Parts: sequence; C-alpha cells; structure tokens
Amino acid sequence: MTARVVMKLKVVAARFSTPNVLHLRLVHPLRPELPPWEPGAHVDLRLPDGKIRQYSLCGDPDDLSAYEIAVKREDAGRGASIWAHQTLKPGAIAHVSAPRSNFAIQKASRHIFVVGGIGVTPALPMARRLAAEGADVLVHFCARSKAEAPLLADLREACGPRLRTWFTADGRRFSVSELEDYVEGACLYVCGPPRLLKAVQDAATARGWPEARLRSEAFQATLDENFKPEPFDATLASTGKTLHVPADRSLLEVLRDHGIVMPSSCELGVCGSCVCGYTEGVVIHRDAAIPVAERQHRIAPCVSRARVSVTLDL
Repeated sequence: MTARVVMKLKVVAARFSTPNVLHLRLVHPLRPELPPWEPGAHVDLRLPDGKIRQYSLCGDPDDLSAYEIAVKREDAGRGASIWAHQTLKPGAIAHVSAPRSNFAIQKASRHIFVVGGIGVTPALPMARRLAAEGADVLVHFCARSKAEAPLLADLREACGPRLRTWFTADGRRFSVSELEDYVEGACLYVCGPPRLLKAVQDAATARGWPEARLRSEAFQATLDENFKPEPFDATLASTGKTLHVPADRSLLEVLRDHGIVMPSSCELGVCGSCVCGYTEGVVIHRDAAIPVAERQHRIAPCVSRARVSVTLDL
C-alpha cells in the first residue's frame, strides 16, 4: 500500500445546501483535470494541524475538472467541520488527497439505498450513475425536514420517481418496515449515522438479505462504552516475527513502533485507510469500513483487536 497523493486545490464555489451543510467545488490551479474516481469514493481533507478527515465526493465522476464535497458543521465534533466552514471560502486552498473507495456500486439486478442526512453524499453520484444507465434503483432519503436535507435538489434531479423522501417534521419518518424482502440479485446500500445503519442491517437480516448483498458506510465512529480491550499477539506472516499488543494500545501503534509503515487517516475505524489482511486468528472487528463479507480476511488495525493472537498478511 502506498501513500495517497495530496493536491493543493482551490475553492471556486461555496454554497450552503442546508443551513449547516457547506457544498464546495474544488479545482486544480494548474491542471485541467483531476484524478478519476468512481461513485462512492471519498477524499482526505488535511487540516493545518496535521489532522485528516474524510469526505465523500458528491459531484459527477464524468466531470474531472473539479471535485465536490459537502461538509456538515458539527459544533460538538472534533473541530474539522468548523474550520472548513470558517476557512474554505472561494479562493482558499485546500489540501486534498486523490480519491479512493470502500463503498462502490455492486453488480446487481436491483439497487436499494437507505441514506440519512449527510449520508447522501456518496449515494448521490451512485444513484445518478445507476439512473443514467437505466438500472432498477430506489432511494430512501431520511432527514429531519426538507430544509435540513442536504443536496435534495440534486438527488431529485438525478432520481426522479426513483426517490422517496422521509422528513420527520412532515410526520413521515422512515420505518424499516419499508424495506423489501430479499430478491435474488438485489443489493441494499445504507449510509448515514450508526443508529440508522444498525436498524437497517437488523431489519435486512430479518428479511432474508445475505451479508454479501448489504453494503454500508458509516459517517461516525462506532461507540461502545462497555468494550474492554484485552492484550493479544500479532504475528507477521512475511517474517514470522510476533509483536505484543498491550490492552491500552492499538495494533496500528504497535506496528508503527516496530518500523512498519501503515497508511492511516481517521484512526477511528471509519475511513478504511489502514485496512490490511490477516490469515489466522479471531478478530474483534470494531470498524465501520470493512464490509461484513470481507471480515474473514481483513482487519482495521487502528481500532480492531484479536482474541489471543492474529497473523497479519503484511
């Protein structure tokens, strides 16, 4: 795995999609085109203090003249969104990585999306592409109100009658009873806060959806106040060397201590930057980046741990 290219992009447009969601358009000052990307991809936004945050690309992947992202202001967050709202005005320079994706369009006979709030950002270009191709697609969009639904006009233009909106203020709250039973070849995508993900995942399982046909992307770190980390050993398959991971340290930290360079960004189990393979062991998955179907051989060392031991494919 190699480090991601970081570009200095210029903000050429900034508008508020909702009172607390800033929609930005970024271009390269010298190059007419930016690196290509597929619907569902995200970029890293690097802050002046060295911190990194991930934002999904919500523009048109066929238009490489610019990237578009939407940043929701979180006053109780870790400061990145406030900095972006205060700083990223037209003419400002943003340090942005090349795109990558953990949330791609799957080969399917029917595509069903359930998105909540700012979770619409990766879903918009995915739904736009599928609708343009004439695919069988249905999008459930949940928000508190029409005024608080980011990118709603863009989603309506892309989806037309394929869009169903659920606004709590209008007395139309999304219910998991709206989910369809699994039909062979269909794929279900859910994107948004952890509470929505869990509700949809539980309902989908009850309705016969196999794990491999459920794709999800979280927009917050997984919280589990009752989790008590235990020490474990990690063996490197390439060298046979075994490293001890104490209860109070992450596997990622221990790997770095031993000179093993691992790419990373959020270090909260959301972005997937540090994900690597493993061949043996019982892994305690605590991330929101790795699809369920891939958890038998992939681990997020920033947050996930193992019972007793794990062998890493490094």
